[in-house]
Amino acid sequence: MFQSRSMTAIVCHGPKDYRVEAVGKPEPRRRELVLKIDACGICASDCKCWSGANMFWGGQNPYVKPPVIPGHEFFGRVEAIGEDAAEHFGVAVGDRVIAEQIVPCDKCRYCRSGSYWMCEVHNIFGFQKQVADGGMAEYMRIPETARLHKIPEEISLEDAAIIEPLSCAIHTVNRGDIQLDDVVVIAGAGPLGLFMTQIAHLKTPKKLVVVDLVPERLALAKSFGADVVINPREQDPIEIVRGLTDGYGCDVYIETTGVPAGVTQGLEMIRKLGRFVEFSVFGAETTADWSIIGDRKELDIRGAHLAPYCYPIAIDLLSRGLVTSKGIVTHHYGLKDWTTAIDKAYGLDSIKVLLRPGYGADAAD
Repeated sequence: MFQSRSMTAIVCHGPKDYRVEAVGKPEPRRRELVLKIDACGICASDCKCWSGANMFWGGQNPYVKPPVIPGHEFFGRVEAIGEDAAEHFGVAVGDRVIAEQIVPCDKCRYCRSGSYWMCEVHNIFGFQKQVADGGMAEYMRIPETARLHKIPEEISLEDAAIIEPLSCAIHTVNRGDIQLDDVVVIAGAGPLGLFMTQIAHLKTPKKLVVVDLVPERLALAKSFGADVVINPREQDPIEIVRGLTDGYGCDVYIETTGVPAGVTQGLEMIRKLGRFVEFSVFGAETTADWSIIGDRKELDIRGAHLAPYCYPIAIDLLSRGLVTSKGIVTHHYGLKDWTTAIDKAYGLDSIKVLLRPGYGADAAD
């Protein structure tokens, strides 16, 4: 039977210039795989890249290298295996797998020391053409330096599709070093904030507080274990948190709003010697009084990037039913519904939007 050498993919050509195109189907080289994509989530960073955020498109050498197929929240099944790739990755055709977001170089000082997620070259699926085309396509190529993980068959499609953001949430919460007597605040109840809520709840802090502007998301956070939820349109988060802590402020503040107010709110809300964890990708620069960090509070400011060594933990937690995608995955679209999908992902009436090759408009053909 004749097999097509082309496939449908979303192709990024520039800010707000993403097109549904027929492109060449990838073929595996030595120690490489090709996956047939089951689903790929649209991340907040995908939305900010699409909209033209400076961190992706600014400067003389922009991070994004178009034309590139976007998408780093993907999973699928092994479709084709290059020479020596079965042994290299420990997989067979048909295995259900996920690759981590980053394609490490395995040569720089960070990769050689085990800190591969901070690779100096820093290719991430979905942002650099050819070397790291992403998962918003029917098929994608997995390079030999990718970190691959098998997904048990009993995990649902929706749960499998959120392994990447869940893994990021685990790393971020771990950076907060949550203790049993801590009051923890998570700012932002988007997909990442809701996964962080589930993970932080498993750490059993003294109080878990979630702040967001969307009532439906706050209700979900409450169902996932938040003790207190706050809508800043209706209540003063800083006053409430101080009331919970004898006026001192929270012990741990996790920022995942991606807006400047989330940062300045946290710097005011957190107690002296507290731990401030910054996860978000921002679409604009943030200004704050840095004397708060040093002179006034001596804060411990910690970044959280990607999900090092957390994918096996995420897969295990999903397998045991300790975390879930229910209520978080809200919309499914085919690749040909890209315009509708990105509009939906960019709005507040969705939480997690999935692209699924062969779904919806794709299947209509």
